[in-house]
Amino acid sequence: MTISSTALVSNTLISPGRLVPRGGFAPQGGSSLPSVPWRDPHNIPPGELTAYIHHLEQACLENPQSADLRTCLGMAHAVNYDIDKSMGALEEARAVEPNNFWAQLKYAELHYRLRVLDRAEEETRRAAELATSPLQLALARKQAQDIRTLKHSCVRNVHWTKPLTVPVLVLAGMFVTIFVVMLMS
Repeated sequence: MTISSTALVSNTLISPGRLVPRGGFAPQGGSSLPSVPWRDPHNIPPGELTAYIHHLEQACLENPQSADLRTCLGMAHAVNYDIDKSMGALEEARAVEPNNFWAQLKYAELHYRLRVLDRAEEETRRAAELATSPLQLALARKQAQDIRTLKHSCVRNVHWTKPLTVPVLVLAGMFVTIFVVMLMS
């Protein structure tokens, strides 16, 4: 998450104490956002992360068309282990700006981290199609490679394609047999 998160910062203008998304969606009313805290997500004090999430939520309310802010919010929720809110923020970012590479990549990464590998692979492929620079394409390809490696080496996606009628009948027969034997004893 660190490499991709650092790359997202290049999509924003940073001034002292402020995070302003490119494209004119600057926070209004003098509010500011703290600098991006997840360069090392394991060293963020919970209070700072909660405050950062609150600032991002306010910025999203002030700038409802900013996919970058919603992507940052989704990432912050993921660092805070709040998966439902993270998924919601990333889905909103994709809805606001369907061609936003970072929103798409982070959405795919969340599926990857949740081990929904088929969906993660599909969404990462979409992110690669949205890439506009060699760096973005390299990040999407690396994530796709990691997903394929995990799919082939460690995790099996089980698909229930065979009927379970016979095993269920055998198990039921065993229970009936045990019940009859216990009654006769």
